[in-house]
Amino acid sequence: MPDNSFGRRGFLAGAAGVASLVGLSPAQAVPIASGVTKFPFPTGRRLRVLVTGDAGTGTRTQWAVANAMREFQRSEPVDLALGLGDNIYELGPNSGTDRQFADKFENPNAGLDFPWLMVLGNHDTSSVLPGDGGWLVRGNHEVEYHANSPRWWMPSRYYSVRVPEQNPVVEFFVLDLNPLAAYIPPILSPYWAVDGPFMNEQRAWLDRSIAGSGATWKIACTHHPYLNNGPHGDAGRYENLPIEPINGIHVKRFIEEHVAGACQFLLSGHDHSLQVLEPTVESKGTRQIVSGAAAKTVSAEPAVTPRGSHPALFENYHELGFMVLDLTPTAVDLRVFTVDVSTAAATQAFGRRLV
Repeated sequence: MPDNSFGRRGFLAGAAGVASLVGLSPAQAVPIASGVTKFPFPTGRRLRVLVTGDAGTGTRTQWAVANAMREFQRSEPVDLALGLGDNIYELGPNSGTDRQFADKFENPNAGLDFPWLMVLGNHDTSSVLPGDGGWLVRGNHEVEYHANSPRWWMPSRYYSVRVPEQNPVVEFFVLDLNPLAAYIPPILSPYWAVDGPFMNEQRAWLDRSIAGSGATWKIACTHHPYLNNGPHGDAGRYENLPIEPINGIHVKRFIEEHVAGACQFLLSGHDHSLQVLEPTVESKGTRQIVSGAAAKTVSAEPAVTPRGSHPALFENYHELGFMVLDLTPTAVDLRVFTVDVSTAAATQAFGRRLV
């Protein structure tokens, strides 16, 4: 059985090209194009990670958060970043060389020169309506782009990264759960079905990868959250709808069967908010963190009332922002920064040692 994790030296090579009709798995990882040198992963045992999500608008709000992150980077150097989906609003890219990658990722993040572990979101796989998740194959364009960018890291639709590669402090498990919550279910394509080949292969890969991980900290990264006090709601109750799979019931089952209790943290976007939630009985000790305010917010009003009632260490629904994780072999520290769009000034709104 091959090792399907990705470390600082690169990715699983050997793919002849990008499959056009299937979802790319770690075994089909896209090779890096000639002349492209990826920013390296850190080799030390102290790691600082930017946590962002729902950023890819190309608008002044995305630029404001990126400017704030650049200012933070000057005083506290960062090792890598997480982009928790909705990387290319509103419909996703049209090819692996789409100009949108420059306008909505490269240019805003210029100078943030480290690996960005990218997650596919529902807007990255749109068909008719923005965010409908109805053209799942479209996500392969973002995998293709891995070959062309020094910082964009998405060698397959789901993958893992160990840092450092040997004796890792952390392993990130980046997942693609879009087939489980698409607004337009893949009825005509059994490959993408809830129990179709793509999801079954991903389930088996994740179970095997977590079981074989020697990392101190195991962190799952999804676009769709499991727990969420914001307007999108919890998995199983997305948008307060009773309709499967739109309500995310299959996301709920996936998390409870394959992530809860197996990873210490679940990082998600989708809701345009900043939330640090407490673990629940159902999550088996896994803490849900939502960072989806890198370009959009739920409301412009500070008095917005959260829809959910999960105990939270921190919640913010009206300000842009990002998070910073500091990981060592013995501790995980989290900081939340809100950003003033008019000045791009960041203010630390929360800080806590989580473990």
